[in-house]
Amino acid sequence: MFRTGFDNDKYLKLQSSKIKERIALFGEKLYLEFGGKLFDDFHASRVLPGFEPDSKIRMLIELKDEAEIIISINAEDIEKNKVRGDLGITYDVDVLRLIDAFRGYGLYVGSVVMTRYKPSSVADAFKQKLEKLGIKVYKHYEIPGYPHNIPLIVSDEGYGKNEYAETTRSIIVVTAPGPGSGKMATCLSQIYHENKMGKKSGYAKFETFPIWNLPLNHPVNLAYEAATADLSDVNMIDPFHLEAYGETAVNYNRDVEVFPVLRSMLKGILGECPYKSPTDMGVNMAGCCIYDDEAVCDAAKQEIVRRYYNSLCNIRKGGGSESELHKIELLMQQLSIDVKTTRKCIPAALAKAEETEAPAVAIELADGRVVTGKTSSLLGASSAALLNALKAIAGIDKETDVISPEILAPIQTLKTKNLGGHNPRLHTDEVLIALAISAVDNPNAARAMAAIPALKNTEVHSTVILSQVDSSTFRKLGVNLSCEPKYQTKKLFHN
Repeated sequence: MFRTGFDNDKYLKLQSSKIKERIALFGEKLYLEFGGKLFDDFHASRVLPGFEPDSKIRMLIELKDEAEIIISINAEDIEKNKVRGDLGITYDVDVLRLIDAFRGYGLYVGSVVMTRYKPSSVADAFKQKLEKLGIKVYKHYEIPGYPHNIPLIVSDEGYGKNEYAETTRSIIVVTAPGPGSGKMATCLSQIYHENKMGKKSGYAKFETFPIWNLPLNHPVNLAYEAATADLSDVNMIDPFHLEAYGETAVNYNRDVEVFPVLRSMLKGILGECPYKSPTDMGVNMAGCCIYDDEAVCDAAKQEIVRRYYNSLCNIRKGGGSESELHKIELLMQQLSIDVKTTRKCIPAALAKAEETEAPAVAIELADGRVVTGKTSSLLGASSAALLNALKAIAGIDKETDVISPEILAPIQTLKTKNLGGHNPRLHTDEVLIALAISAVDNPNAARAMAAIPALKNTEVHSTVILSQVDSSTFRKLGVNLSCEPKYQTKKLFHN
């Protein structure tokens, strides 16, 4: 059963206030490194029910008159055509997407910084493309011995060789298409140049997870470990914070490991480091906005189970890794998670598949009811479950047809005879289109259509790996999906 446990409005106010406080600490300008996703932060919205996926952007909008954005991209990632796994687009294309998205919210994108730049026809072509579009591009170079050769890094032959990105606002948000893009180095390089110019500027980090003021083994923090199992991130007590303040705070291994280096860099640039711990660097107020701990704990355990099934499916598809799966299994053992009791949709789907001897899907609605869908000659299990869920939400009898057979038949004909498809069953997107058409003159279909928003935050489990079409449709509906690690057929190619 879905219930909220996070106060999003309080979060926006506290976060904005904290950032303004940090600017005052340094005087004129704050370089704010943004970790995680600025847009569509669905992980945060899943483990902190009540957190809106666009919260970070909304917070920036409140500061938009003071904020400017720099996007960092590693030139090597341009050269290698590195792809974002969640979006399926290359990092250079994602830079263009990010610029459009920021501008769509009325936010000012000042420039793009190409980090670890080396002369390259591919990187140079991308730079020229951006400049023709009116976007300023600056080059930052690879520094031998980075990040440990502090005397070289903090010198005119290190950060000093980088091109200085001109900025005009007091908050400089530095973001990137993905990890390894050089966000921190971009911030520190800018601070180095400004310190040489006599300008006062500082650095802070905005990263939601792990949440520093929750216990180390809190399910929300362990869900972060599950989400980053492929990166081998590990939550840990911040030893620097404990030594400096005698207080326990949670951070993660990469920030703790790099802190001595970062502290030395800031000392070299500013004369002293304003922070005593990596936790001090953060401006994350998410932990202060949880009002129902049980709700967020339940949501986090659900997320860990979904990550577990996602890892199983990735391995079945030929990707993923056994070490990633093993780590998530250990997290589940640590929290004594039983997949079938944690996700009610799992045993329901498995029971339906056993009963029908065919793939099945189960959906746990926000009120705790569970509906199922079976595979038929007309509908795939996902489509059937989707329609049954909409009927249940709208109070329509399960046996009532909300889509006329006269509408379904031509769609099947189109798929098999005109478009060369072999599967006449309707996918979820096709069912929704058919439902929308039926709603014109069918009151029950109209009621089912009106119920679609209530699918958000429902839990779904499939007994087979879904097609890209069905999984994409569920994602767009805000449905949380997990699948058994097997295919419906024994074919070698699956799409």
